[in-house]
Amino acid sequence: QLVESGGESVQAGGSMTLSCAASGYTADKYCMGWFRQIPGKEREGVAAVNYDGSATYADSVKGRFTISRDSAKNTVFLEMYGLEPGDTGMYYCAAHSGTLCSDWTRYRTWGQGTQVTVSS
Repeated sequence: QLVESGGESVQAGGSMTLSCAASGYTADKYCMGWFRQIPGKEREGVAAVNYDGSATYADSVKGRFTISRDSAKNTVFLEMYGLEPGDTGMYYCAAHSGTLCSDWTRYRTWGQGTQVTVSS
């Protein structure tokens, strides 16, 4: 089970950190990713953290978002800076057990989502 938290409403230029707590399995043994559903658009992959801790980012968030793991807490984080109104949407945490963490189509286990709202 994946449970997201941390979504809130902020003004443009603000920051926030999303958390994804995994239960029932060890997150370190899975590819972990963050996705978002922006109104009127399809769900898109935002960031993924690989088994070695390296990360992959969508071009739209490179330099502004950082994904990380905390093995002790079995939790994955998404730090977001320089937020823009275009970042508004529902953010989901997801996992898969394959080898290519940057393959957004492989993710099968999903959380319920947390809402991020950025006002101008």
